[in-house]
This record gives sequence, structure tokens and C-alpha cells, in this order.
Amino acid sequence: MTLTTHEATPGSHGVVGVIKDSFTEAGRHLRIIPRNIEVLIFATIQPVMFVLLFSFVFGGEIEIPGFDNYDQYLMPGIFAQTVVFGSAFTSIGIAEDLSKGFIDRLRSLPIAQSSVLIGRTISDLLRNVITFITMLVVALLLGFRFEGSLLGALGATALLLFFSYGLSWVQALIGLSVSSVEAANSAGFIWMFPITFVSSAFIATDTLPSWLQRPADWNPFTQVTNAARALYNGNPPGDSVLISIAWAVGMIVVFAFLATRKFNAASD
Repeated sequence: MTLTTHEATPGSHGVVGVIKDSFTEAGRHLRIIPRNIEVLIFATIQPVMFVLLFSFVFGGEIEIPGFDNYDQYLMPGIFAQTVVFGSAFTSIGIAEDLSKGFIDRLRSLPIAQSSVLIGRTISDLLRNVITFITMLVVALLLGFRFEGSLLGALGATALLLFFSYGLSWVQALIGLSVSSVEAANSAGFIWMFPITFVSSAFIATDTLPSWLQRPADWNPFTQVTNAARALYNGNPPGDSVLISIAWAVGMIVVFAFLATRKFNAASD
């Protein structure tokens, strides 16, 4: 009997099968990194440039109440921006696999079909970890310090990466919806600039024009940045941690459903 994507297969049975297939797919993407290392290098250079620009060019002119050192305010915002921009690899990677016909070949294999998207998002999360570690080293060299507890710093880092994983599912839907890699690159990045700059990442939101302050405060990127900044600096995070987790969970649930549905519909 001919195997089709709609038939049950051993690789697609149960949670264990999905997990195994997902990590196999993630491993495929990670093995590509050493052969295309310049992509990772340039993805790291961009946030380093933001650090140098804001720290050395604008840092002397920006004063934040409650922060004697602007770097202690800035770096958590740069960390958040880095992992958010890193999620764009998902849309670009999916669009590239679609354009090369690779996903069509994956659909014909006896694997759990959802593992194609899960594996992609996991691999991009791990890629984000590599970029984040590089950014952290740069920040420490510039004088940034964990003024809170080590547990708080680990919690802040985990929160940022979890939030970026939620955004990866948004990017997965974008990658499945566009017609080319170029379109995925544009569509994946264009909306990230307003959410990262109309936020508390670089300046306090109360310095923005009055009509922008409320959108900036409601911005989920502001919430996750505030939560990470408080945890890194040993300050009470208030309800920003729970709000950030709620946003991340919501994005994963909603966009994983939409992306998986679109992926399956394309194979019909």
C-alpha cells in the first residue's frame, strides 16, 4: 500500500514519537550551522552594534530614574530585542525549505507531520541561546552586572527565551503564508521594529509622547523587558513576569494551532 501523509505511521504514534521526530528534525537544522556560520555571525553582530550605539553614543545623554548606570537599564532591553529578532530565523527557514521543495519531501516520510514545525522552532530556540550567550559576554565586558540573585538572572534569561519561542510560532505561520524567502525576510522583521522601539527597551515609556505611552505600556515586549530588567537588577518584577508568561503561552497555543493547521492544509 502506498504511504501518504494522511496515513498513520509508526513514527507518528503518540507523544514519544512526536518528541523523537521533532528532535531529529531540530538536529538537522542545527547541523547546518557549522556549514553556514556566517549567518549566525551576522545575526550576532547586529545586537552588538545596538549595544555599542546606545551605550557609547546615546548612553551619556540618557538618564533613567533609579539607574545610576544606563547599561543596567539598557542591557536587558538589548537582550530582549536580540531574542525577538532571532525568532525571525523561523519564518525565513521555513520559507527557504518550502522554496527548495524540502518540506514536500518531509511530508512523504513516515514521521509525525507536526514535528517539522516543532523541530524548526526548537532549533531556532537553541540558535537564540548561542546568540544570547555571546551578547551576555559583550554586556559583561561593558560593565553590566547581575545585581540580583543568580536564580533571578536565570529566571530572566529563561523568560526571554520562552517569550522568543512563542514568537517563533508567529514566525512559523508567516513563513508558511508567504511565497518567497525575500517576502519572509520582510514580513518577519517589519512588525518587530515598532514593538521593540515603542517600548521600555531603551528609554522609560513616560518620556514618550502622551499618545504613545499607553500602547508602549501595553506592549508585550515592554512587559517581558520590564520583567527581565527587574530580575537582573534584583528589583520586584510585579505582575510583569506573569503577564509575559501569559503572552508567551498564548502565542504558542494560538499560533502553533494556526501554523499546524496551515501546514496540514497545504498537504491536502
